[in-house]
Amino acid sequence: MIKRYLWAPSCVLGAIVIPTLLLTSQLLAQQQNPASADTSSQGQSKTGAKSGDNKDPAIQEQKSPKNDRLFFALPNYLTVENGKQIPPLTTGQKFKLVALGAFDPAEFPYVGVLAGIDQAENDDPSYGQGLKGYAKRYGAAFADTAIENFMVGAVFPSLLHQDPRYYQLGKGGFWRRAGHAASRVFIIRSDSGKNQFNYSELAGSAIAAALSNTYHPPHDRTALNSANIWLTQIWGDAVSYELKEFWPDIRRKLHKKQVAQP
Repeated sequence: MIKRYLWAPSCVLGAIVIPTLLLTSQLLAQQQNPASADTSSQGQSKTGAKSGDNKDPAIQEQKSPKNDRLFFALPNYLTVENGKQIPPLTTGQKFKLVALGAFDPAEFPYVGVLAGIDQAENDDPSYGQGLKGYAKRYGAAFADTAIENFMVGAVFPSLLHQDPRYYQLGKGGFWRRAGHAASRVFIIRSDSGKNQFNYSELAGSAIAAALSNTYHPPHDRTALNSANIWLTQIWGDAVSYELKEFWPDIRRKLHKKQVAQP
């Protein structure tokens, strides 16, 4: 059985991403002059280039990581908006960015809620009830999330010289951008800027699923459960790529509404 603290985040993200994509498709359809956004972005890029080689926001991101929180809540350090040629991350930077997200203050209450749901439904009865049982569920849930993040975002990208960041397409039709986001599960950018097969995602999440057998209850230590965990983690990452692709559009729309208010 897939653990709640593994499939629940994916279900929550799915519940967010589906209406988000529908809303975004409507916003893109309502744009009268989609080229203006590209022209504006290009103009800003040229202006940044004139003011200095290190003034580009994407390059500055390496010195001061940007955390554009998804829906103003979820940590989002590994996203590059409109960035084409930017310096590769060092091994230290990869681990730092993943650590910032894994130990973000928003993560602790989120995992706490999931562990509380497991406790209420008495998931994994061997953990027991009370504070001790809750602590065990919380620890397992947090470990699953953190280990997968580090394997996919830091360990394997460092070993294979791959870039764990999501590069937003940011232009084109809705389905083109949605397809681009979905393909990132299988395609990743190398540190040299070339497209490669995403071994970091697939192998990293597989290792994380296998490692979960070392601390989960004995009855969950099966090949089938590990495979379910692996697929669930990949699905969750695929959903997060969709959010990362379209969140900037939603954010700009919300910002315009706030500015328009008297």
